[in-house]
Amino acid sequence: MNQEPNDDPIEFEINGVLDLHTFRPSELGDLIPDYIELALEKGYHRIRIIHGKGIGTLRETVHTLLRRDTRVKSFQLADQSEGSWGATVVQLRWKKEGIKER
Repeated sequence: MNQEPNDDPIEFEINGVLDLHTFRPSELGDLIPDYIELALEKGYHRIRIIHGKGIGTLRETVHTLLRRDTRVKSFQLADQSEGSWGATVVQLRWKKEGIKER
């Protein structure tokens, strides 16, 4: 039986944390920018991306995408309480000028 991949949109809650464990690496190029957009629309200026520890390939892919995105103000590996080097904390730029960061 030959099954085609499901191209239906995946719905998930925008809560400031993106766990990549359920996504394929090939989906990250669209997923991360889309999540950033939705997070900004919901008013988040800080998000956490969980990529896992592994050998670092996924982490580097995430960091490369973040470096390219002008909506990203800064990012760094999470501290111990938020997943250490298995997660990245991202500071986002506000969409509208004149809004002060909280």
